[in-house]
Amino acid sequence: MHSGHCLCGQLRFEADGEPQWVSYCHCASCRRHTASPVTCFVNFKSDRVRFSGDRTLYESSAGVTRSHCAICATPVSYETVSRDDEIDLYLNAFDNPQDFKPQIHAFFEEHIPWFDTQDNLPREP
Repeated sequence: MHSGHCLCGQLRFEADGEPQWVSYCHCASCRRHTASPVTCFVNFKSDRVRFSGDRTLYESSAGVTRSHCAICATPVSYETVSRDDEIDLYLNAFDNPQDFKPQIHAFFEEHIPWFDTQDNLPREP
């Protein structure tokens, strides 16, 4: 089992088993949501994730729901109707983010040009 929490600790989550995938995301909306040059998601089947505490849901675009702590606003998840049985959890919300190794760069065409990663992972447009 993997666990995580927001900055203030009010919102916690647990994810059973191992993730389906781990991906960097370079898209503009994820960068804006996290106020960072890149983010990283850990994907699980939705039925393997449990939340406790107050979580605020926000529809950031048609079919996309993001969530964050209702108190400190730490982003914790991303869900989309195109993958309605899955949930993406933000890597750095996990108690042990070092347990997950990214496998791919998603939306790499949207990356910030000065932010260059020095790895050989696949880069998806």
